[in-house]
Amino acid sequence: MRATLRWAHSDLRTHRGEALFLVLATAGIVVSLLLATALFGYATNPWQRVFTQARGAHVWLHTDASADTRKLAALDGVESVAGPWPSASATVASRGTRASVELRGTGKLPSVGRPLLTSGHWLDPATPDGVVLESGLARALLAQPGDPLTLPGTARKLTVVGVADSAEPRYRPGEQPGLVWALPSAVPDPGGQVIGVRLTDPDDTDYAVQRAVTLLGAGAIGEVSTWQQARAEAQGDNRLLGQVLGLFGLGALIAAGLAVHGAIGTRIRGHLRDISVLKAIGFTPGQVVRVFLLQHLAYALLGAVTAAALTEALGRRIPGRFGDAVGVWQGLPGHTAALIAVPVGAVLFIGATTGLAAWRAGRVPPVPVPRPTASLGGRLSGVARRALGVRVPPALVLGWHKAFTRRPRPLGTVARLALPLLLIVVAMSAWTTLDRFHSSPERIGLPAALTVRADAGLNDRDARALLKRDPQVAAAYPGVEVAALVPGQTATIALRGLGTRTDPYPYTLAEGRPARGPDEAVAGQGLLDLLDVRVGDWVRMTVGDQPQVLHIVGRSIEPENAGRVVSTSLDTLRENDSGLRPTLHQLRLTAGADPHEVADRLATAGRGHLDVHTVTNPADGLSPLRGVVLGLIAVLALIGLIELLTAIGGTVREGERDLLALKAIGLSPRQITAITVTATGCTALAALLAALALGLPLAHWLIDAQGRSSGLGAGIAQGPSPALLLLLGASAVLGATALAAFPAARAARRRLADTLSAVA
Repeated sequence: MRATLRWAHSDLRTHRGEALFLVLATAGIVVSLLLATALFGYATNPWQRVFTQARGAHVWLHTDASADTRKLAALDGVESVAGPWPSASATVASRGTRASVELRGTGKLPSVGRPLLTSGHWLDPATPDGVVLESGLARALLAQPGDPLTLPGTARKLTVVGVADSAEPRYRPGEQPGLVWALPSAVPDPGGQVIGVRLTDPDDTDYAVQRAVTLLGAGAIGEVSTWQQARAEAQGDNRLLGQVLGLFGLGALIAAGLAVHGAIGTRIRGHLRDISVLKAIGFTPGQVVRVFLLQHLAYALLGAVTAAALTEALGRRIPGRFGDAVGVWQGLPGHTAALIAVPVGAVLFIGATTGLAAWRAGRVPPVPVPRPTASLGGRLSGVARRALGVRVPPALVLGWHKAFTRRPRPLGTVARLALPLLLIVVAMSAWTTLDRFHSSPERIGLPAALTVRADAGLNDRDARALLKRDPQVAAAYPGVEVAALVPGQTATIALRGLGTRTDPYPYTLAEGRPARGPDEAVAGQGLLDLLDVRVGDWVRMTVGDQPQVLHIVGRSIEPENAGRVVSTSLDTLRENDSGLRPTLHQLRLTAGADPHEVADRLATAGRGHLDVHTVTNPADGLSPLRGVVLGLIAVLALIGLIELLTAIGGTVREGERDLLALKAIGLSPRQITAITVTATGCTALAALLAALALGLPLAHWLIDAQGRSSGLGAGIAQGPSPALLLLLGASAVLGATALAAFPAARAARRRLADTLSAVA
């Protein structure tokens, strides 16, 4: 054991840089995997906790005021119901911020779908104008208990008496109204009613919705929302961040394992004589294997333990969402098990790849076998000989020949070096796609920057005239958005009519053509998946008691409502309902206009009659992904550096056998150095080309697959610019040649006695 430790210590002193890089790479991989685990827990647990504690309803039905919703309690599979409660749409304002809300007339605290108070108290008849705000809405309004709320266009005022968490779909400006609980007396003119249904079996949600719609009648249903939709919205970007971290963490772990395997294999080939001597003096094959295995397990264990300790101690101090995720994750029941399992799994994987390479060391014979003096690369190829004939520098020709001789070893080196470069290309593609969301929102389904809704005090003509007077408003598209029941009556989707046939709305199409004729529409990927239809099919939906049949002629990129949107022109919807009037306007701004400044200006010009919101960009919630990508690129660069140092060391050792022959034919030390540098540069270039050839299609496929799963649809992926790829290639190839220059020059200037000893 003492001799084993002395050998390991000697090897550590010789390869200190490589050991440091391996520890840092392992630490980075384990940190990324732990953060991915934390984000997955953070994405699911808060909503699940609220849903469980509140005894959340699995289905929420918005109906007209005349529907007899009491019959729902008698349906099979219904455990209990909440409501019905009167509801009305309204706009509230606080501290200069306006929000569309649903006023829900609720008396006592319900037993199903119970709001969980986080501050203040529940409704009290002693305060008839008191309301409780959903926590997301309260944050948007900067409101807290005691603050007043105004209803623009009326003289009414409300007082916030409490803030509560809810498991229902969260408030999204311009898309989903916020939830406000009030006493029934505070909802004097309800436009409908709301009832929540809790099921004995949540898996029967679609069937329960279908039976409820059949019982009440399709014409009585305004909107249906389910617990799956609410959960998906609550998980949102956190789950995507966890998927990205987990995917790249696992990829980096595989790359690190292969890099360790290659490093040990190269070291064994360079120390065959030393290993034979160890066996000759009494080392067993198992001891030789343990030398390499324990040494690299120690490096991996040090990196993994360091990563786990740093994540546990400092993880919650990371600014933003990652710190919040770690803080929540540390309070979950499975936190300790994950904190142990992830580092142990990483160490075991690295140990397995190490063991496979170290097993070869155990098979080295105890009697040194003389190495052949002839080059294993074989004769020069015809191309190489012709290159020498046209006076191409011998160093370049011989270096290229050394890098691409017909042996499996150089191909393995290229593959191991290409893997981290491939993952870097994928990470750069993710970064570029995010930049595209911010720099060119019109290319990912967001041609409009503002959504404007006018109250009853401003008619459509006056509203359009007011909007078009602003010099930075390029176009104002009138529209309407309603909830429609899908065939089978299991869910509601968003049916939008935007623009007119003479002034069509500029939808971003990924497939098909724009909707120009009567009954033509475009749909998001989420709707196509929900209805199991394709571009070219006809779909039937129900708005109230009116059927609407549309021909899907294109697939649009739809960031809203998980892609469950079908869009047509306002003229098409008016053909089915001549009395339909626009309820909103989508504004496209001039280049360089600041949406927030324009929104403030329009709100001021509207004198309280306009509700103006900036359109939410789905990339806004993915801002932490930029830091994730940078960290992952750094970890992958470390892994690539380990493999590159291994390749350089192997090339230098193999060049020792040819050193005497190269000097004998008249090559100078500088030319011999150039051979090794060229071989290393050619290997890095081959790995780079392989990474680009495989990485760019893989990145497009992964990003588009994520787009399809989220309902956004394929067609959003954007590859890195040629300049960025050129910078990556130059950094990889020039960095490889620079790293190879010093060891190659030192080997080329070795003394004759040292060279003879190496060849012997």
